[in-house]
Amino acid sequence: MSEVTTSAEEILRSAKLDDRYLLDKGLAYISGTQALARLLLNQKARDHSVGLNTAGFVSGYRGSPLSGFDQVLWSIQTLLKEKQIEFIPGINEDLAATACWGTQQLMQHPEEATVDGVFAMWYGKGPGVDRSADALKHANFSGTSPHGGALVLAADDHTAKSSSVAHQSEQLLIASFIPILYPSNVQEYLDFGIHGWAMSRASGLWVGIKCTGDIVESTSIADVDPFRVECHPPSDFNPSENVHIRWPDVWPAQEPRVVRTKLPLALSYCRANGLNRIVSKKTGARIGIVASGKPYNDVREALVILGIDESDLAAKGLALLKLGMVWPLEPQIIREFAKDLDEIFVIEEKRALIEQQVKDILYPLAASGEKAPRVVGKSSSDLQCSEFEISDDQRLLRGDSELGPADIASALLSRLHANGINGLQSTPHKVGTGGVSPLLMRKPYFCSGCPHNSSTKVPEGSRSTAGIGCHYMANWMNRSTESYTHMGGEGAPWVGQSRFSKRPHMFANMGDGTFYHSGSLSIRMAVAAKTPMTFKILFNDAVALTGGQTHDGPLTVPMLTKLLHAEGVGRIVVVSDDIEKYVGFESNFALGTTFHHRRDLDAVQKQLRELSGVTVLIYDQTCAAEKRRRRKRNKYPDPQVRYVINPEVCEGCGDCSVKSNCVSIEPLETSLGRKRQINQSSCNKDYSCADGFCPSFVAIEGGALRKKPTGTGPEYDPASWPMPLDPELPKLKTTYAILVNGIGGTGVLTIGNILGMAAHLQGLHCSVMDMAGLAQKGGAVWSHVRFASSAEFVFSPKIPDVSADTLIGGDLVVSAHPDSISRLKPNCLVVVNENTSPTSDFQQDRDFVVPEQTLWGTIKHACGEKNLTKIPAHEIAVKFCGDSVFANMILLGAAWQAGQVPLSLKALIRAIELNGQAVDANLRAFRIGRYCVTSPERLTTKQSTSVIQWHSQIDSENIEQLVKDRKERLVAYQHLNYAKQYERFLNEVRVFSSENPAGYEEAIAKNLYKLMAYKDEYEVARLHSSAELRKMIERQFEGSYKIRFSLAPPLFASRGRDGLPIKQLYGDWIERAFGFLAKFKFLRGTLFDPFGYTHERRKERALIDEYKLGITATLPFISSHPKQCVELARIPEQIRGFGHVKAKAIREARERQRELLIEITGKDVPSLDPLDPLAYGKYLEGVWS
Repeated sequence: MSEVTTSAEEILRSAKLDDRYLLDKGLAYISGTQALARLLLNQKARDHSVGLNTAGFVSGYRGSPLSGFDQVLWSIQTLLKEKQIEFIPGINEDLAATACWGTQQLMQHPEEATVDGVFAMWYGKGPGVDRSADALKHANFSGTSPHGGALVLAADDHTAKSSSVAHQSEQLLIASFIPILYPSNVQEYLDFGIHGWAMSRASGLWVGIKCTGDIVESTSIADVDPFRVECHPPSDFNPSENVHIRWPDVWPAQEPRVVRTKLPLALSYCRANGLNRIVSKKTGARIGIVASGKPYNDVREALVILGIDESDLAAKGLALLKLGMVWPLEPQIIREFAKDLDEIFVIEEKRALIEQQVKDILYPLAASGEKAPRVVGKSSSDLQCSEFEISDDQRLLRGDSELGPADIASALLSRLHANGINGLQSTPHKVGTGGVSPLLMRKPYFCSGCPHNSSTKVPEGSRSTAGIGCHYMANWMNRSTESYTHMGGEGAPWVGQSRFSKRPHMFANMGDGTFYHSGSLSIRMAVAAKTPMTFKILFNDAVALTGGQTHDGPLTVPMLTKLLHAEGVGRIVVVSDDIEKYVGFESNFALGTTFHHRRDLDAVQKQLRELSGVTVLIYDQTCAAEKRRRRKRNKYPDPQVRYVINPEVCEGCGDCSVKSNCVSIEPLETSLGRKRQINQSSCNKDYSCADGFCPSFVAIEGGALRKKPTGTGPEYDPASWPMPLDPELPKLKTTYAILVNGIGGTGVLTIGNILGMAAHLQGLHCSVMDMAGLAQKGGAVWSHVRFASSAEFVFSPKIPDVSADTLIGGDLVVSAHPDSISRLKPNCLVVVNENTSPTSDFQQDRDFVVPEQTLWGTIKHACGEKNLTKIPAHEIAVKFCGDSVFANMILLGAAWQAGQVPLSLKALIRAIELNGQAVDANLRAFRIGRYCVTSPERLTTKQSTSVIQWHSQIDSENIEQLVKDRKERLVAYQHLNYAKQYERFLNEVRVFSSENPAGYEEAIAKNLYKLMAYKDEYEVARLHSSAELRKMIERQFEGSYKIRFSLAPPLFASRGRDGLPIKQLYGDWIERAFGFLAKFKFLRGTLFDPFGYTHERRKERALIDEYKLGITATLPFISSHPKQCVELARIPEQIRGFGHVKAKAIREARERQRELLIEITGKDVPSLDPLDPLAYGKYLEGVWS
């Protein structure tokens, strides 16, 4: 809710990025993950203040939603060392937990200790909790030291958003007798963490802290004062024995100690410190709501949806209990809360945990005849309360997914009505969520230049299994890759399956990080079982899926080969994009290791699949995203070579995408059809695209991408333009919500955090929740940004349905996604990038088209056309900033200038400066975005060739203009007589019938030209020596550079192990040769044409005649078979490429042509043997003569 006012000059709050760690006390802008790091510093400060010489220890294993925790800890390593806090990442979760256990064992020999105690922190995602159950239970039963303590950070992904299985860790922690705290916001990570260690010290138990993505991945403003929490010791339970770790210890005595003494102490601590609190309960309350953590936030948002604020709770007969410790559930507060209530509604995500405890606590009241409230949660039924037998009509809340405020509001409304409480607002309707096909979801994909693009391929007829890591995405990339397993289990399923399968061999992908984690054991098992399989260890020198962390210990390719050899692996091969680096170092590898270039991967794998026993292929190529990061820091070689595609030569065959699977290969729509282009902003210089069998690839050696507009003068320099007037800005009345979205890896989350920091500087409360996970790999990403004048107005960091005031859409596809549309208010102000990047569907389908009009229609339906602003942000960013990466900042500038951001200009500029990344360029982009609103005419430009345009495949061009254009091109291609032949045939078709079906003449005009202008040596030479190519290169590059051409000339090219020509780069002399060769185009098709006798050229000439014959033969059938005749006319559209690529396309096109001719005419047309001499001639003449 907001009202508009003019912005005023204000004094900004003093803030720095390192406040989150260095500020002694006060408010800091801090994320959940950063708060967990700050927690370590706070505990050290508290211990020091009371004279304790303690140390800290952190170990665990990364995984969403704590995938970046280790990176945060590394970033403050110096500070941690100063405070005697050791961070030792575990090679896997259970060993990390065991190491934490060791810190508590220190005090078994206090005379050896250098400190008074060690406060330990273990972290891991849900599956890591599972894996570590043995270690955690042993450690918890063993106990903690009096001045130590241990926290268990259990990171749960409730919906398997970025995990291989949906997770809820509570049940396993309970099985290990570990108490569980559930924070509901960033502040509570700081507060509950302090309580957790205090409880651990007091009770001798390890203490769990549940971390869900909505909270731990959010950023907010929190008080970082180490002393804001007052910890009171347990006061109403006196232990009869020592609860701390000791040696010797009697194992059978440990469980009774935990159950009879330690857990009661934990409950006593919970009571003494008010970890569970009654938020509201007044006389006359009838229905009590119980919730904790994220669901508590959602309950508060649900009450807002129903028009109930905290002051209205009593009037509606409602009471509210917030739990901080969800197990064991402290019974006294439950009994107190339940008194005089008619019903308790327990709201929790996933399986019922709190609900069952509440029922256990209150059952004796009911059994004794005293008044006890009905307890509902997953079910509203008194009879069918078992969670797994609830019928759909009785189910209140799902137990198998996450819950949102709207879900809770609906369930709560039904319970209020059932109890006779009416007069509430209805729940909101989600607008426009059904208008987008799920096929248009941005599915995560391998990064540009990712080594997995090549490494995950398998030979035809083979199959591979996937595991944990980026390579799992091969499952949806037509890679004959199926299934998955838990981390470290890669390949082991085949040990069992192979005994009962007809398949003789299996490939199994395994990341190098997984190998180091635990995957080596799977290989050991397969060797022991003599299983016929090949492990493909994808050595990309980083734990790429979670952010590019290094291995948690030493691991190199030579070391890896020796480890595998020692394990008994029969054959080891190394495949790489650069095998020259091994020359002279072969002795560092295991004996018998062989080395192969990645272009020979298929042949190598075919050899390995024929061998018995276990073999290993190590694919050695550094993670592309990590290369990019290291190059920015000058820590990785940056080859001064880039490729461009000459669109005039390109046939749009897509072989470059087949070879590279790279998302930087994008469509380029031209008047001659779809071609390909390379997105230079995202390209990571993998170069595998240039292996596509196509002469259109041109290498640019030296120089640099152009960072400034090609033009000069004031019109190209926004800094010289008058500064726009400041707009009227929304003034916060209660809250304001901005949803930012886009494509993973393009800086969407940066925009969210700049908004959050600006709000902090301005003295507002804010929360920013990033939804990325696996989506960072080119998938859909959202940043939920909420502002408020006070923290009391913002509960959930996620924007509820129908609550967003502004949408800043970095991508059309994501903006039209239901997860975006459902958030928008009906009058939401929307700014969306008009330049649409392709989805990963394009890598799998060369003709895929994004249905832009449908997507725009979905957005307009949700917000209203008058509230939608389209901005060609990529185009403007490339033209004025030199890189499309600044597109999102341009959108932010536009949204602010349009009065859609309730933050001052001063605060935003300071936030950009504090961010510290390309500050000048980002400030320039923000200013350009403002001009998009005030003076868009300054930014208009011809469509850049580096910006994608999605054209419909339907022919709708003016036929006269089309024919005129193609005639002129054929004159340039050959001569005037050749162009007249083209025109003459078109006239014959037109004369035959004046009522041809829609698109028929256009299809013939385009496709006859396509066949007649086949790209032989003369044409490729002409197009590569054209001035247009030089101009295109000049628009993209500046400085001194050389141009080279990637070619495989039949007379010179050597052949690879697959029998296909290998492309090489040719420099200056080939440019001169092109100019010379182009002049001899008059020899084309004559007896003196040296190239005209090749199989390929003879076939191309035959296709022209075949096409004419087929069209002529079907003219009498146009009226009876219009659809088939149009398809026949468009057959050549599928004939694309060069060499073997084109040959395959011709075979497929001829077969479809044959089927259509039979269908249209009813005559038999024989199949054509490609080796038959008639394949060069007019084989259809015999059919139609």
